[in-house]
Amino acid sequence: AGTGRAPWTRRTRPKREQRAMERDPCPHRILDDLGGAFAMGAIGGTVWHSVAGARNSPSGERLAGSLYAVRARAPVLGGNFAVWGGLFSTFDCALVAMRGKEDPWNAIVSGAATGYVLAARGGWRAASRSAAVGGVLLAMIEGLNHFLLRLAPQAPPPSMPPPQAPAAAYAPPAGALGVAARQQLVNEPVLSGATADASDVLMQDKWK
Repeated sequence: AGTGRAPWTRRTRPKREQRAMERDPCPHRILDDLGGAFAMGAIGGTVWHSVAGARNSPSGERLAGSLYAVRARAPVLGGNFAVWGGLFSTFDCALVAMRGKEDPWNAIVSGAATGYVLAARGGWRAASRSAAVGGVLLAMIEGLNHFLLRLAPQAPPPSMPPPQAPAAAYAPPAGALGVAARQQLVNEPVLSGATADASDVLMQDKWK
């Protein structure tokens, strides 16, 4: 209201802003990424360690070895994924709060910072290599997302309804809204005074 612009002529948001708006707000985003990363790591670890446990077990005990490997290693892998996802989302939300906007640079810097923190116990050289790997990996992911968004078909703009003329410009058709009755009254001949008096006398004689 107050912009003087019709609803169908408003500009749509860019795809980058739409993708940012689809994500959860920052306080809830951390918990969401924690749970999603843990589930991803646990499911992937279950598949991987079930096969590895069956291959490394002797014949006749492959099923038991597979189940043992899944119980022992899948939750650990899920926890590692959860730590990575939680740190990444924490850095991402911190950058959003400091910069006041969401763009691919937040994800790239967050990936580098996450890699550095996770490898900090190995020294600054190992942490720097891990940060470089994290930054490059996130840069590739963001570049691929940007490329896919550009290839995706854009939603067509909403069609503009046809202009409507004001109600006063429409004339009612013949025979509607009493037009025919008024026209009939206009077309009837007007009786003169003498003819009216003669018709009154005839009516009086008739009733006598």
